[in-house]
Amino acid sequence: MEFTLVYQGVLKSNGNAKQKQEIRRAFHPQLKALWQYPPLDSMQEMLQENPSKRSSTVIKKIGSFPYATLINNTFKNIAELEITFLRPSPPGSLIIQGGDIDNRLKTLFDALRMPQVPTETPSGDVPSETEKPFHCLLEDDALITKVAVQTDRLLGSAVSQNHVHLVIHVRTKGLVTTWNNIFMSC
Repeated sequence: MEFTLVYQGVLKSNGNAKQKQEIRRAFHPQLKALWQYPPLDSMQEMLQENPSKRSSTVIKKIGSFPYATLINNTFKNIAELEITFLRPSPPGSLIIQGGDIDNRLKTLFDALRMPQVPTETPSGDVPSETEKPFHCLLEDDALITKVAVQTDRLLGSAVSQNHVHLVIHVRTKGLVTTWNNIFMSC
């Protein structure tokens, strides 16, 4: 299965829980919409916290949030990412302007996955009605097995040196074929 996610906003190196949750909130509606199209549209029961005995769930509750992930241990799948990383800096200045790329990518990878413990969510944050479940790409960023990053200059009027525009092409692959992931090979 292949699809593309986009993000436009602030991406800091060593982002905190609040910044990562803001980025998750930018991806949530895109991932939620993805579940409305084939092949995921036939798997809606997996988005329930208590599915029937015939079905599994992709929901994991962390604090007050029920997280739904597409790349997870239930599906036994992994993700390969191709990222176009646009930022308002000239080529070659990744370390000086806006933070070094590896720490900014670490913030991105943390934001693409669901929090592992409640303290990875901002204090007092609760899901809105449209965030039940809250969609994340990954159960764990260890499920990313391949990354390709192409950087370039973001043209136009960027808000700050930390402002980026990301185009993330996602390719999912099953580690083994199971009843829970066979539909993704369509």
